[in-house]
Amino acid sequence: MKNSGMSRQNMYVLIVSLVLLIFVLLFSFLVLIPKGKEYRIKRAEMIKVNKEVFLFENFNVDTLELLKKLQGDNRYTITALSTLFSEERFLKQHKNYFNSLTLSKRVISEKEGDFITYDVNTTSKIASPKSIYVFLDALNKSDWIIGVNFPIEFKREAEMIHSTFSMKVYSSPKDSNSTK
Repeated sequence: MKNSGMSRQNMYVLIVSLVLLIFVLLFSFLVLIPKGKEYRIKRAEMIKVNKEVFLFENFNVDTLELLKKLQGDNRYTITALSTLFSEERFLKQHKNYFNSLTLSKRVISEKEGDFITYDVNTTSKIASPKSIYVFLDALNKSDWIIGVNFPIEFKREAEMIHSTFSMKVYSSPKDSNSTK
Protein backbone atom coordinates (compact mmCIF):
# COMPACT_ATOMS: atom_id res chain seq x y z
CA MET A 1 0.00 0.00 0.00
CA LYS A 2 1.14 3.30 -0.95
CA ASN A 3 0.62 6.38 1.17
CA SER A 4 -1.34 9.06 -0.43
CA GLY A 5 1.24 11.68 0.23
CA MET A 6 0.86 12.08 3.97
CA SER A 7 3.33 10.65 6.32
CA ARG A 8 2.44 8.84 9.50
CA GLN A 9 3.86 11.63 11.59
CA ASN A 10 1.68 14.26 9.92
CA MET A 11 -1.31 11.98 10.43
CA TYR A 12 -0.63 11.80 14.19
CA VAL A 13 -0.21 15.55 14.38
CA LEU A 14 -3.48 16.03 12.49
CA ILE A 15 -5.36 13.62 14.79
CA VAL A 16 -3.88 15.19 17.93
CA SER A 17 -4.73 18.65 16.59
CA LEU A 18 -8.34 17.61 15.91
CA VAL A 19 -8.65 16.06 19.39
CA LEU A 20 -7.24 19.22 20.96
CA LEU A 21 -9.55 21.38 18.81
CA ILE A 22 -12.57 19.32 19.90
CA PHE A 23 -11.38 19.48 23.53
CA VAL A 24 -10.95 23.27 23.35
CA LEU A 25 -14.40 23.70 21.72
CA LEU A 26 -16.09 21.45 24.29
CA PHE A 27 -14.24 23.15 27.16
CA SER A 28 -15.27 26.58 25.80
CA PHE A 29 -18.95 25.75 25.30
CA LEU A 30 -19.39 23.59 28.41
CA VAL A 31 -17.24 25.46 30.95
CA LEU A 32 -15.98 28.89 29.93
CA ILE A 33 -19.09 30.40 28.33
CA PRO A 34 -21.50 29.42 31.18
CA LYS A 35 -18.98 30.62 33.78
CA GLY A 36 -18.54 33.85 31.80
CA LYS A 37 -22.29 34.50 31.92
CA GLU A 38 -22.28 33.79 35.66
CA TYR A 39 -19.28 36.10 36.03
CA ARG A 40 -21.06 38.94 34.21
CA ILE A 41 -24.17 38.49 36.36
CA LYS A 42 -22.12 38.50 39.59
CA ARG A 43 -20.10 41.45 38.36
CA ALA A 44 -23.28 43.43 37.73
CA GLU A 45 -24.54 42.49 41.22
CA MET A 46 -21.21 43.54 42.71
CA ILE A 47 -21.42 46.93 40.97
CA LYS A 48 -24.91 47.43 42.44
CA VAL A 49 -23.70 46.44 45.91
CA ASN A 50 -20.70 48.78 45.60
CA LYS A 51 -23.06 51.65 44.72
CA GLU A 52 -25.23 50.85 47.75
CA VAL A 53 -22.16 50.64 50.00
CA PHE A 54 -20.97 54.00 48.68
CA LEU A 55 -24.39 55.55 49.36
CA PHE A 56 -24.49 54.09 52.87
CA GLU A 57 -20.96 55.28 53.59
CA ASN A 58 -21.94 58.80 52.48
CA PHE A 59 -25.11 58.57 54.58
CA ASN A 60 -23.01 57.41 57.54
CA VAL A 61 -20.56 60.29 57.14
CA ASP A 62 -23.38 62.84 56.74
CA THR A 63 -25.23 61.45 59.76
CA LEU A 64 -22.07 61.47 61.87
CA GLU A 65 -21.39 65.10 60.91
CA LEU A 66 -24.97 66.02 61.79
CA LEU A 67 -24.70 64.16 65.11
CA LYS A 68 -21.47 65.95 66.02
CA LYS A 69 -23.01 69.31 65.06
CA LEU A 70 -26.15 68.64 67.11
CA GLN A 71 -24.10 67.42 70.07
CA GLY A 72 -22.03 70.60 69.89
CA ASP A 73 -25.06 72.85 69.54
CA ASN A 74 -26.97 71.11 72.33
CA ARG A 75 -24.18 70.16 74.71
CA TYR A 76 -25.73 72.16 77.56
CA THR A 77 -29.09 70.44 77.10
CA ILE A 78 -27.46 67.01 76.97
CA THR A 79 -25.51 67.79 80.13
CA ALA A 80 -28.66 69.12 81.81
CA LEU A 81 -30.55 65.93 80.99
CA SER A 82 -27.89 63.77 82.57
CA THR A 83 -27.64 65.90 85.74
CA LEU A 84 -29.65 64.54 88.66
CA PHE A 85 -31.92 67.01 90.43
CA SER A 86 -30.78 68.08 93.90
CA GLU A 87 -33.14 70.08 96.11
CA GLU A 88 -30.29 71.51 98.18
CA ARG A 89 -28.37 72.64 95.13
CA PHE A 90 -31.53 74.12 93.58
CA LEU A 91 -32.27 76.10 96.76
CA LYS A 92 -28.66 77.27 96.99
CA GLN A 93 -28.62 78.48 93.37
CA HIS A 94 -32.00 80.22 93.37
CA LYS A 95 -32.63 81.46 96.93
CA ASN A 96 -31.12 84.86 96.13
CA TYR A 97 -34.14 85.66 93.91
CA PHE A 98 -36.54 85.35 96.86
CA ASN A 99 -36.79 86.39 100.49
CA SER A 100 -37.96 82.87 101.30
CA LEU A 101 -37.98 79.82 99.03
CA THR A 102 -39.20 76.37 100.01
CA LEU A 103 -39.69 73.20 98.00
CA SER A 104 -42.24 70.58 98.89
CA LYS A 105 -41.11 66.98 98.95
CA ARG A 106 -40.48 65.79 95.44
CA VAL A 107 -42.56 62.98 94.10
CA ILE A 108 -41.14 60.92 91.28
CA SER A 109 -43.94 60.72 88.75
CA GLU A 110 -44.51 58.14 86.05
CA LYS A 111 -41.94 57.79 83.33
CA GLU A 112 -43.04 60.03 80.46
CA GLY A 113 -41.65 58.85 77.16
CA ASP A 114 -37.87 58.74 77.38
CA PHE A 115 -37.63 61.05 80.41
CA ILE A 116 -38.10 60.70 84.13
CA THR A 117 -40.00 63.70 85.51
CA TYR A 118 -40.06 64.98 89.07
CA ASP A 119 -43.01 67.06 90.25
CA VAL A 120 -41.74 69.91 92.43
CA ASN A 121 -44.09 72.39 94.13
CA THR A 122 -42.52 75.63 95.27
CA THR A 123 -43.66 78.34 97.62
CA SER A 124 -41.85 81.62 97.82
CA LYS A 125 -42.14 85.15 99.21
CA ILE A 126 -40.93 87.89 96.92
CA ALA A 127 -40.80 91.67 97.06
CA SER A 128 -42.08 92.21 93.50
CA PRO A 129 -43.28 90.04 90.59
CA LYS A 130 -40.21 91.12 88.63
CA SER A 131 -38.03 88.73 90.65
CA ILE A 132 -40.21 85.81 89.43
CA TYR A 133 -39.37 86.72 85.83
CA VAL A 134 -35.68 87.02 86.64
CA PHE A 135 -35.95 83.63 88.37
CA LEU A 136 -37.63 82.10 85.28
CA ASP A 137 -34.78 83.42 83.11
CA ALA A 138 -32.29 81.87 85.54
CA LEU A 139 -34.12 78.54 85.27
CA ASN A 140 -33.41 78.53 81.55
CA LYS A 141 -29.70 78.73 82.32
CA SER A 142 -29.70 76.25 85.21
CA ASP A 143 -28.12 72.81 85.33
CA TRP A 144 -31.46 71.05 84.86
CA ILE A 145 -34.28 71.03 82.35
CA ILE A 146 -37.21 72.50 84.22
CA GLY A 147 -40.71 73.21 82.99
CA VAL A 148 -42.77 75.62 85.06
CA ASN A 149 -46.46 74.77 85.15
CA PHE A 150 -48.62 77.83 84.87
CA PRO A 151 -50.52 79.60 86.36
CA ILE A 152 -48.33 81.06 89.05
CA GLU A 153 -50.50 82.08 91.98
CA PHE A 154 -49.72 85.39 93.66
CA LYS A 155 -51.17 86.48 97.03
CA ARG A 156 -50.35 89.74 98.71
CA GLU A 157 -49.35 89.56 102.38
CA ALA A 158 -48.53 92.96 103.82
CA GLU A 159 -45.32 94.17 102.10
CA MET A 160 -44.56 90.80 100.48
CA ILE A 161 -46.07 88.77 97.66
CA HIS A 162 -46.57 85.07 98.33
CA SER A 163 -46.22 83.00 95.11
CA THR A 164 -46.96 79.34 94.53
CA PHE A 165 -46.25 77.35 91.40
CA SER A 166 -45.30 73.85 90.40
CA MET A 167 -42.59 72.74 88.05
CA LYS A 168 -41.38 69.54 86.45
CA VAL A 169 -37.74 68.62 86.35
CA TYR A 170 -36.86 66.38 83.40
CA SER A 171 -34.05 63.89 83.71
CA SER A 172 -32.76 61.23 81.38
CA PRO A 173 -32.64 57.65 82.66
CA LYS A 174 -29.11 56.39 83.26
CA ASP A 175 -29.45 53.42 80.88
CA SER A 176 -30.78 55.44 77.92
CA ASN A 177 -28.12 54.05 75.56
CA SER A 178 -28.68 50.41 76.38
CA THR A 179 -30.76 48.13 74.23
CA LYS A 180 -33.69 46.27 75.67
